[in-house]
Amino acid sequence: MAVPSASAESSASCGASAVPDLSASTESAVVPAQLARTSESAPVDVRARITELRLSAFAGHRRVAFPLGAATLFAGPSGAGKSTALGAYGALARLGGGAWLAEVFPDPVACVPERARPDAEGRRGFRIGCTADGAEGPVRLDIAVQAEPELRIVGERLTARGVVLLETALRDPGRRTVQAAWHTAGSAPVTRAPLPDDRLGTALLPLRVAGKTDGQRHVLAAAEQMVVALRSVFACDPRPEYMRTPVPTGTGRLMPGCDNLADVLWRTRFECGRRHSALVEALRAGCAGPVTDLVAEPLADGTVRALLDRGDGFRTELARLGDGELRYVALALVLLTGPGVLDVDTPGEVPDALRTLTVLADGFDRALDPVQRRALLGMAARMGERGHIRCVGAVSDASWAAGTEGVTVVHLNA
Repeated sequence: MAVPSASAESSASCGASAVPDLSASTESAVVPAQLARTSESAPVDVRARITELRLSAFAGHRRVAFPLGAATLFAGPSGAGKSTALGAYGALARLGGGAWLAEVFPDPVACVPERARPDAEGRRGFRIGCTADGAEGPVRLDIAVQAEPELRIVGERLTARGVVLLETALRDPGRRTVQAAWHTAGSAPVTRAPLPDDRLGTALLPLRVAGKTDGQRHVLAAAEQMVVALRSVFACDPRPEYMRTPVPTGTGRLMPGCDNLADVLWRTRFECGRRHSALVEALRAGCAGPVTDLVAEPLADGTVRALLDRGDGFRTELARLGDGELRYVALALVLLTGPGVLDVDTPGEVPDALRTLTVLADGFDRALDPVQRRALLGMAARMGERGHIRCVGAVSDASWAAGTEGVTVVHLNA
C-alpha cells in the first residue's frame, strides 16, 4: 500500500514583524523527569535521518510542516514553492555541517516572506526548522534568522522528548554573539555561555559541552543525531550538457552536476560488482536499445569517457544519448551508490549503520519519459526501504506516482 499523500497550502501573507522570536524560559521548559527513555519492545531505527521540514516563515511559505518519507515528492505548479522547500532543506544541511551563515544565505532578503513588515528597528527575517529521527527519538531544531539590517541567527532551539536542550537568543544587538543556555541537569539546571551569531549553535555543542552529567550527555547525543542527519545530504541536479565530454581522472567522487560521471564509473565499476550489475539492469529499463554494460574507457590525453556496451561488439558513447537518458543514467548511479562515491560532507567518524544519505533532486522528472521516471521512483522507494538512501524530489505533476509503494507525495498549491 502506498504511503498516503500529504497536502500543504503556503501563504505569502505575513502580518507581524518578521524577526521571528524563539525566546522562552529555558528553566521552565526543562523537565528532568522527561529524560527517562521509554522502553518499547519494537526495535528502534537508530539511523539518523530528517523526517520533517518546517517552514514557519520562509519566502513564499508560512506556517507549514512537510513530512519526509523514505522517498518524497514535492508536487505543484510553477511558483508553488517546490524549489524553495528543497533549498531550505539544503540550507539546513550546510548549517549542520558548520558553514557560515553568509555562505548559506548569500541573498537572505529573498528568504524573507514578501509581506513581512519590519519592526521598529527595521529588522526582518525568516524561520526554518526540521526534525531528525534516530536513536534519541525525534529531535527538533528551529532557528530564527535576521536578514535585515544585518544577517545573523537571533534564535535557535533544540528539543527532544519535550525538553529544551539548547536555546539561544539575541540579548545585545551591538554584540555579534547570542546568549545560549543548554541543559545540564547537574548542580545547575542549565549552563549559559555566548555563542557566535553566524554559525549554527547545535553544530558547535560538541566543542562546548563537557558531557559530565546525564543531562549534558543527552544534549550531546541529540545534537549529534541532528548534525549527522543534516550533514548526510547530497543535492543533485544532473547537467547533460556537461556529461557528454571526456573528463580527467580525479577523486572518483560524483559532483552534484554529475559532469564527472565517467571518472566515477572508472573507479566504481570494479569496486562493487553487485551494485554495478544493479545499475546496468536499471539502464536496460531506461535507455533505448540493448544494454549489456556501462563502461569507462581511458583516452590517450589522460581523460576518460563513458560508453554503453550494446553486447554485439558495439559501444555507444554517452555523448550520443539524449538529455533524458543522461539524466536517467546519472540519477540511477546516485541512488545505487552511497556517500563513499558522492561528493558529500558526511561525518566520517560515524558508522554507516547510524546515518542515512538523503538525495535532494530538484526537477526530479525533468526530461524523463514516463518509463524512466517510474523506474527511478521505484528505485528510490526500494533504496529508501532498505534505509541507506532517502530521496526528496520536486515535480510539477505527481499523478504518475500515485500508488507507488513507499512514496510520500506533498502537494503544494501556488
